[in-house]
Amino acid sequence: MVVLSEDDGGVRILTFNRPERLNAWTDEMGRRYFDLLEEAERDPSVRVIVVTGAGRGFCAGADFATLTAIQTGDYDGKPDARPNTFPVTIRKPVIAAVNGACAGLGMVHALVCDIVFTAADAKWTTAFSRRGLVAEYGLAWILPKLAGQARAMDLLLSGRVFTGSEAYELGLAGRAVPRDRLMDETLAYARELATWCSPASMAVMKRQVWGDWSGSLDESREAAEGLMRESFERADFAEGVASFLEHRPPDFPPLG
Repeated sequence: MVVLSEDDGGVRILTFNRPERLNAWTDEMGRRYFDLLEEAERDPSVRVIVVTGAGRGFCAGADFATLTAIQTGDYDGKPDARPNTFPVTIRKPVIAAVNGACAGLGMVHALVCDIVFTAADAKWTTAFSRRGLVAEYGLAWILPKLAGQARAMDLLLSGRVFTGSEAYELGLAGRAVPRDRLMDETLAYARELATWCSPASMAVMKRQVWGDWSGSLDESREAAEGLMRESFERADFAEGVASFLEHRPPDFPPLG
């Protein structure tokens, strides 16, 4: 399988599985990944999704066989109708564990996750300018919001390689840790979300954060006031307060 799936309690772990190609992206891999994301969203036992890569890479970008076929006019693939930004529409938190090479389209797929953990020595690059391409699949929208315009311009125009440690310093990753601790720390964080945090609250906040980027502060505040009133009516609110007062882990219902 080009993407593997396994469970760790309430955490679903999806692993890009073309290690001999540093998990370079193919149409087949994209379809499988998005199908597994949808399955995880439907599964009430899954609270959080972690995405990583097998072997030495996270995802080294589009497979060169695909790029060559496009260049020669021989490409006859059928890309998935779901866009590469599809993970932002999944209602459950999606956490990237960038274990190695993260380039081009692979970088897009890291940054459309909600939270990013990276190996400190992982190699990151946008790569597009060095391949005669452009900032793909919304990266020109995401990068300036995470790193600021000047730094986004640097990363896009130069296509230079930088480490996971710098990705953290630039704001692209939430944590940069030694490679041998990456999955332990990512899964510990994911399990904490799965155990202590309301699935409904996380789903709404994910929608707020991705959706409010394009609106004004007043629009965000007004929308949040309505969403807060709705949250008062959910069972999650009563359970969150009760579990806090009773000093116990909450028993939040799964997403409906």
